[in-house]
Amino acid sequence: MASPHQSRAFSGGASVLASRAQRGNSNFQTPCSIDNFGYGYVNLPRNHPFPQRQNPSSGVHIQPDQSNIVLLTINTEKREPRLANESTHQILHQTWSEATAWLVGDYLLMPDHLHLFCAPRDLQFTIETWIAYWKREFTLKQKRLAGTLAPPAPIPLEWRFQSRGWHHRLRDGENYSEKWIYVQENPVRKGLVKRIEDWPFKGRVFDLIWSGK
Repeated sequence: MASPHQSRAFSGGASVLASRAQRGNSNFQTPCSIDNFGYGYVNLPRNHPFPQRQNPSSGVHIQPDQSNIVLLTINTEKREPRLANESTHQILHQTWSEATAWLVGDYLLMPDHLHLFCAPRDLQFTIETWIAYWKREFTLKQKRLAGTLAPPAPIPLEWRFQSRGWHHRLRDGENYSEKWIYVQENPVRKGLVKRIEDWPFKGRVFDLIWSGK
């Protein structure tokens, strides 16, 4: 079993320190501190929109001495409402805790799409490679779970995620906390809950912490 404390270096001398410990503000958490993967600091309005593209761009331009936290959005295929349930939530959290080429911080599941913040841990793997890997692992976990349940299985397997995702690397001057609040307000804007704390399908896998240049 891997050590709970692991350090990986990349170009520029920055390193990743993975330190697992339990915290109490989420039902699903495996915190981790990330050296030199950071946050910008500027106040953005609550209604600040996400960047919009017709098609997702490829790759993430990694800056060794700057913030490399990425906001990722992925839809289900045909926008089927498959994500906002306890089984999917648990399987995704477990999958992300194991697929550590990129590390997932805060995340939120909407019925037909998800938002997550992530940071690179192993630069041999592009974000697209990592996304394809955890999608595949998630599907396998779903199938294994369905195979252990008496029919009819409560987890339908005919749906899938869209082939790619939309991602945006937070730049200097952008605030992680503001964007995370905006993400958490999605269920409120959609009328699914009245308060952001009432939405149960969110959590944190690793802590992504800026430790300075």
